[in-house]
Amino acid sequence: MGKKDKNIENLVEEEVVMEEGQVSENDTELELLEAAQNDLQIEKDRYLRLFAEFENYKKRTGRERIELFKTASQDVMVSLLPVLDDFDRAMKEIEKSDDKNLLIGVELINNKLVEALRIKGLESIDTKQGDVFDAEILEAVTQIPAPNDDLKGKVIDVLEKGYTLGEKVIRFPKVVIGQ
Repeated sequence: MGKKDKNIENLVEEEVVMEEGQVSENDTELELLEAAQNDLQIEKDRYLRLFAEFENYKKRTGRERIELFKTASQDVMVSLLPVLDDFDRAMKEIEKSDDKNLLIGVELINNKLVEALRIKGLESIDTKQGDVFDAEILEAVTQIPAPNDDLKGKVIDVLEKGYTLGEKVIRFPKVVIGQ
């Protein structure tokens, strides 16, 4: 080999070494770029999770506030339920008497009270004789033999009305069921 060939060989080796150095520099840059992209993806994911948690928190506290407003008067309503029961009993007894003016006066007062409470969200649970007993919404006080087969497993008598305040049951109807 001549001098020219050795020079060419040296130049080729230098180029290979330079390319290998560039490749290792490019590999390092690629690794750094991939690491930065991974870190960015992790931070994006963390941000999205935090944002979702915050949105859920806002929705939950909003629902809790609405529920609180709906049931804020629950204690007052519960304390007025015996008064409504007394009105119902009084009206039944007054209906038995001959004094129609007394009945009309008590009905007016009762209707005003019931309407004022209805506006505030109090609703009675409609339960009557012959309804099928549902343990989810009715409270059985006792069972008695059914007067006929049609009333087996059904409401025979309503002892106490039930009431809801908004969507929440504040007193379950107390009933007697047939067996």
